[in-house]
Amino acid sequence: MHKNIKKEKQARRHAKIRTRVSGTAARPRLCVSKSNTALVAQLIDDDSGKTITSVTTKGMEGKTLGDRSIAAGIKISTEAKEKKVETVVFDRGGYKYTGNVKRFADAARDNGLVF
Repeated sequence: MHKNIKKEKQARRHAKIRTRVSGTAARPRLCVSKSNTALVAQLIDDDSGKTITSVTTKGMEGKTLGDRSIAAGIKISTEAKEKKVETVVFDRGGYKYTGNVKRFADAARDNGLVF
């Protein structure tokens, strides 16, 4: 039976990251998840187990997923400012820090989030 090696490697990377990265109320975790068509990000307080805010690229303006990822980074940073969150811990979810994940993170940083 054929195993999906790519998904297993991604799950291993994500588990390794999660042992080191945890969010608090003062510094929540910015968690990124992606598919071929969308990118989803959440600000999570792991101490209380609650999501502070979330954003998805579905329904956003932009021609490509890269454009929508930049818009999502800007949107989540403005929502974080409204909730009085300035610093976060970035959890890339086992994805490599390139492409749309990097565009999202850079847009969030440029708009005021510190990580």
